[in-house]
Amino acid sequence: MTRKLIVGNWKMNGNLAANQDLLHAVSAGLAGAACQVAVCVPAPYLAQAHQAATHGLLTGAQDVSAHEQGAFTGEVSAAMLRDFGVRFAIVGHSERRQYHGETDADVATKAQRALAAGITPIVCVGETLAEREAGQTQAVVKRQLAAVIHTNGHCISEIVVAYEPVWAIGTGKTATPEQAQEVHALLRAQLAAATAHPERIALLYGGSMNAANAASLLAQNDIDGGLIGGASLKAADFLTIVAAASH
Repeated sequence: MTRKLIVGNWKMNGNLAANQDLLHAVSAGLAGAACQVAVCVPAPYLAQAHQAATHGLLTGAQDVSAHEQGAFTGEVSAAMLRDFGVRFAIVGHSERRQYHGETDADVATKAQRALAAGITPIVCVGETLAEREAGQTQAVVKRQLAAVIHTNGHCISEIVVAYEPVWAIGTGKTATPEQAQEVHALLRAQLAAATAHPERIALLYGGSMNAANAASLLAQNDIDGGLIGGASLKAADFLTIVAAASH
């Protein structure tokens, strides 16, 4: 992995007017950026984001259906996302696992659907506070990633992995650079055992990375970028993170 990747996850935020201002400000600030940058927006705004994104800004979805088509009211298929120029799709975000009961197998299937449509899945893994305090961090993230590797082994080098400790998402808490690096190194080793090209896989940190801590996190050997939540809704903060990833 040579160029770092910074991905904004807007979650369920935004409206047409505010989106336009944010997309314009972020796009305008990308001139000269030496990393890849994408924003994953709510499904109703995919068309707007795709049309407004300039200066190399890529667009992504926050989820994708495990089904290809059919009687699945409310679902959005990978083929539909592809129609809107989507390059990335987040799968297995901790909020989807927690609030929607998504299993490791569900996440693996969603990654498979995205890959089949030519969309890069951003596979999220991470432990809860209780799991970390019980010393289960390594077992949890390895289990979550193993399910995706098992289902998508032949093209696993085409995914992106985001380590997002659940206890550090939206809480203001952040894993220390050393804590994050330790898990990223573990994931890198697991991927190296599964593919001949582990260097193709970007490993992102996704637990409350912000303008203040981005540089120290991105300086770690196995952290290739960030999956940014709240800070991606503020153009200045998001662009500060992009600048840190461009050095």
